[in-house]
Amino acid sequence: MTRAALALILALAAAPLAAEEGAPAERAEDGRNLMEEGARLFFRGLMSELDPALDELEGMAGEIGPAVRDFAREMGPALAELLERVEDWSAYHPPEMLPNGDIILRRKEERAPPPPAEEEDAAPSGPVEL
Repeated sequence: MTRAALALILALAAAPLAAEEGAPAERAEDGRNLMEEGARLFFRGLMSELDPALDELEGMAGEIGPAVRDFAREMGPALAELLERVEDWSAYHPPEMLPNGDIILRRKEERAPPPPAEEEDAAPSGPVEL
C-alpha cells in the first residue's frame, strides 16, 4: 500500500470527527478546534510509526517479486492442468503433505443420495364433498 493511499484512508477515517455537531468547540491558536488538532497530531504520529514498516515492506516486495514470477512461470502450466482436471473442489479434502514431501488430494467419500421422502397426500384421494 503506498503512503498516499494510506494517508487518504486515514484522512477519510478522520472526516466524521470534523463533522460532529454540538456545543461550540474550543479553538487552538491557529483556528482549528481541539478535536481537529488532536486528530491531526494522532495521524502524524501514526504515519511516523508506519514509515519504517512501509519501507521494510517495499524492500521485501522487491526481494520476493522475482521469486514469485519464477514460481508462476514454472508452476503455472501444471496448476492450470490441475484446475482443468478437477471439476468440483468441494468433493476433495484439503491437501495433505506426507512425511516424504508428497502432497495428496483425497476425494471425500461419496454419500448415497438420501431416499426420497414419502409424501403424504394432504388432499383426500376421492371426491370431495362440501
